[in-house]
Amino acid sequence: MLRWLIGGGREPQGLAEKSPLQTIGEEQTQNPYTELLVLKAHHDIVRFLVQLDAYRFASAGDDGVVVVWNAQTGEKLLELNGHTQKITAIITFPSLESCEEKNQLILTASADRTVIVWDSDTGRQVQRILCFQSTVKCLTVLQRLDVWLSGGNDLCVWNRKLDLLCKTSHLSDTGISDLVEIPKNCVVAAVGKELIIFRLVAPTEGSLEWDILEIKHLLDHQDNILSLMNVNDLSFVTGSHIGELIIWDALDWTMQAYERNFWDPSPQLDTQQEIKLCQKSNDISIHHFTCDEENVFAAVGRGLYVYNLQMKRVIACQKTAHDSNVLHIAKLPNRQLISCSEDGSVRIWELREKQQLAAEPVPTGFFNMWGFGRVNKQASQPVKKQQENATSCSLELIGDLIGHSSSVEMFLYFEDHGLVTCSADHLIILWKNGERESGLRSLRLFQKLEENGDLYLAV
Repeated sequence: MLRWLIGGGREPQGLAEKSPLQTIGEEQTQNPYTELLVLKAHHDIVRFLVQLDAYRFASAGDDGVVVVWNAQTGEKLLELNGHTQKITAIITFPSLESCEEKNQLILTASADRTVIVWDSDTGRQVQRILCFQSTVKCLTVLQRLDVWLSGGNDLCVWNRKLDLLCKTSHLSDTGISDLVEIPKNCVVAAVGKELIIFRLVAPTEGSLEWDILEIKHLLDHQDNILSLMNVNDLSFVTGSHIGELIIWDALDWTMQAYERNFWDPSPQLDTQQEIKLCQKSNDISIHHFTCDEENVFAAVGRGLYVYNLQMKRVIACQKTAHDSNVLHIAKLPNRQLISCSEDGSVRIWELREKQQLAAEPVPTGFFNMWGFGRVNKQASQPVKKQQENATSCSLELIGDLIGHSSSVEMFLYFEDHGLVTCSADHLIILWKNGERESGLRSLRLFQKLEENGDLYLAV
C-alpha cells in the first residue's frame, strides 16, 4: 500500500488543440482529494466495487478473486478465493432487520458458471452453486421478498437458504445483461435489445410453490441495451448501444419518453456529413445512469447530460467530458457529479445555475422528446418566450484525479472515507480528503501525547 500526496491537475498543454475537452489548472481549490492510497491485491482488471458497510468495501475482477478492504486505512481485511475464471457480477445480501444475527452475505458470479456465497465478516465460503448451464451475468436482491435472482440464459429465483425456488425456461443465448426491481412484485430484465417484464408469485394458502411469470416483452430498442436503472418508484430508464434513451412507466410499462437521434449535429453540416461524422456507436452509447430527486444524469459516449424531471428538459451537458467513453457516474451531495472513463481519469463536476438572458436556438436530436426537437417558427415562438427567463445550468469541472494508467471501471463514494476507484491497471486507489486526513493525524498525535503525559509536560 502506497500513500501519496498529490496536487494539481491534468497537464493542459496540447489538449485544447486536439479536442474541446475542458481542463483544469494546477490549483484545484475545490477538489478535496489531495491524498491517495494505492491498494495492490489483484492481478488482472478490477471491474467491480461494492460497499459492505460504513467502513468496508469489496473489490472483484478478472482474476476471480474477491478482496475485502478497510475504506479508512486501506488495509486488506480478507481475500476470498474460489472462482477459477473472471467474476461477472457481485452483490451483497443484507440480513433481515428482524433477524438478531446481522450476517451480511456477498454473492459472486463467475464465467466458470458458478455462484459463490461468502460470509462478509469471516470470508468463509458458505456455499458454491454449480447448477448453471451458462454464465450468470447479473445478480439482484429483492429485499422485501427476501430472495435473490440470478440472470444468465435463464432467470432463477433463490431464497436465503440458497434453495432454487423457481426458474424460467431458456430465454436467449444472449442472456440477461441487467435486472432491476419494479412495483407489483415485478422485475425488468434486459436481454439483448429487448426488455422482458417478469412477475414473481409468492406462495399462498392455495399454492405453496413460488412461480415466475413472463408478463410482457418491450421491443422498442433497435440495439443492445447497455444501461438499466430505476429513476424513482414510478419510472425506470434504459439506454442502448446506438444511443436510444427511453424512460418507462414502471406500473404499466409504457414509454414516457423516447429518443433515437442521439446527436446534436452542427448546423453547418449537410445531412450526409451529419451521419458520417456523428453516427459512431462508440460516441453515443449510453453506458450508465445515475439520478437524484430532481435529475437524471446520463453518461453518453464521452459526454455527460443532465435531464431535469420537473422541467422536462436537459438543463446541462458536457459533450466532451472525457477523452474516451464515460463508464460510470454518480451524484454526490452539494450538486456534485463524479465520472470515470476509459481514458484513465476521474473527474469531479459541479452543477451550477446560470441565468439565460436571451433565448437560445433549440437544438435537434438528443432529448428532443422533452421539447428539444425541430419545430417550425410559429410553434417555437411560445417556447422561446418561456425560455427567455428560464434558468439553466452548466457542468463545471472542479477536480481531475489522475492516478490510474488505464481505464477506470467504476468507483465508490464514502462520505467519511473518500473515493475508491478501480481500474484495468489492476490497482485500486483510495482518494482522501487531504484537509480531513491532516486533521485526523493531528488529533491522533494529541491523543497519543495526552496518553503519555507529554502534552501536559509541553504545556
